[in-house]
Amino acid sequence: MPGATEAFTAAGTSISMSASLPASLTASAYAALTYTDIGEITDGGSIGRTYNMVNHLPLSKRGVVKLKGSYDDGTMTIQAAFAPGDAGQILIDTAIDDDAFYAFEIELQDGTKIYFQGQVSSAPVNIGTADSVVGTTFNVSVKSGTIIRVLPA
Repeated sequence: MPGATEAFTAAGTSISMSASLPASLTASAYAALTYTDIGEITDGGSIGRTYNMVNHLPLSKRGVVKLKGSYDDGTMTIQAAFAPGDAGQILIDTAIDDDAFYAFEIELQDGTKIYFQGQVSSAPVNIGTADSVVGTTFNVSVKSGTIIRVLPA
């Protein structure tokens, strides 16, 4: 297993979800939930906060003053082979028509865990070509302020 200062691949990463939400926004509350693994994921997308930059242009100073404005914790675009019998994909299919938030757990190869809450905003089936696997792309809109990272011990 790589150390905290070493690069590593995404191979071995799992993404799971729970229909329950944590009692509080703590790592232990997220860890106490029961998660269902989402099978056949081929690309986990990205997650994390991005700030909008606000430009202030005071006439007397001529220079642009750049300040952080609002932020967005993002939308994960997760690609997978379409597996309609997979328990995780069944839960995704349920979440697509539900306005509720779900809890998610990402476990990276090095043991780092990333927890967050999100809503599934799309999950179309991608038919593709004769030489491709039928796929699906899940978009999970992350609820701001719910991301927690837990580094391995």
